[in-house]
Amino acid sequence: MPKAVAPRLSLMMFLNYVVWGSWYVTIGTYLTQTLQFSGTEAGAVFGTAALSCMISPFFVGLLADRFFAAERVMCALHAIGAVLLYLVSTAKTFTSVYFLMLAYCLCFFPTLALTNSITLRNVRNPASDFPRIRLFATLGHIFINVVIGSLRFERSAMPFVISAGTSVLMALYCLTLPHTPPKARGLPVTWRSAIGLDALVMMRDRAFAIFVIASVLACIPLAFYFSFTNPYLNESGVINAAGKMTLGQVTEILMMLLMPAIFRHVSLKTILLLGLAAWSLRYAMLAFGNASEGMWLFYGAILLHGVCYDFFFMTGQLYTDQQAPPRLRGAAQGFMMFLTYGVGMFLGSLLSGWTIDFFTQFGVRNWRSFWLSSSLAAFLILLFLAIFFDSKDRIRETQPESVPELQSA
Repeated sequence: MPKAVAPRLSLMMFLNYVVWGSWYVTIGTYLTQTLQFSGTEAGAVFGTAALSCMISPFFVGLLADRFFAAERVMCALHAIGAVLLYLVSTAKTFTSVYFLMLAYCLCFFPTLALTNSITLRNVRNPASDFPRIRLFATLGHIFINVVIGSLRFERSAMPFVISAGTSVLMALYCLTLPHTPPKARGLPVTWRSAIGLDALVMMRDRAFAIFVIASVLACIPLAFYFSFTNPYLNESGVINAAGKMTLGQVTEILMMLLMPAIFRHVSLKTILLLGLAAWSLRYAMLAFGNASEGMWLFYGAILLHGVCYDFFFMTGQLYTDQQAPPRLRGAAQGFMMFLTYGVGMFLGSLLSGWTIDFFTQFGVRNWRSFWLSSSLAAFLILLFLAIFFDSKDRIRETQPESVPELQSA
């Protein structure tokens, strides 16, 4: 790989995740505390991201893989997205915010796959080069949330304005990226192939089928965390909540560095169960924490993110790649993305909003009951996996040609 390419791709990752991180963490706070949306309405708006994850694989497969260069598609998506984000910052009603966010998410979420695709097609050794470049995505997420939290923008529309401005910058920067022409020009495209339904044959493996079911279910309580942790911390009186939440991404980086050693010594099932146990513990810590003497519980819940994400979701992506025949590896990752970040997160977004409204009386939210219900859900999924998942596999070293396009939640 030419030396000049890696810094360019790293900056691409950094900017793309600044665009995402600017609004993703704090949107729940803005919707519920500033616009006074109900939990159900806020959950529905948050669910537009999951809807986009279900629709965007077909969009990417149609345009970037068959008709236009990936960097040009990204340029157009970010340019349109900048306009939509600015309009979101001025919208006040649920209907307008919902449809503007849906339109924006349909533009933005394909860029996650496109940045991965551009990187993987322009490096010589994906196994070693991709993780180093992908690291800058996490750094971008950390950076922008520290800025937003420090400036106390969490309850304002400024995160959308910042994201819109960064989108304009990203659209211009895309024109300087390595040319990445469509790799499947002239080939037919179907919805089945775009979302990876060709990988359904893998469901004949009972252990893998149980894992898939558990993964979809795990994304439901996962949505509880991403939808309502920032509003909860702000309502509890935590200063710079968005900045403090970036500590979770720091532990995610540390755990990624440790995962190869863990894979060599710990079985797949044990790693997955530890990940679910961490999710259950995390929610319990949120339930009993507070902004004074119980602040350590909030910090503990945030710092568990590395174990929560890497032990279950990242490990699951690698397990999926490992179980798939070489010809189905791409389809398998698309299939899992559709089910987890699409179907699972969409259901979780709707259910989280309904649940917080259920535990709200006379305008007062019973956050402890909300988080304990999430903790119980994660624990029940843990029991399901412990009883029915009978695989004795370990995660083996991934070959360069099969490196999965990992996405952090």
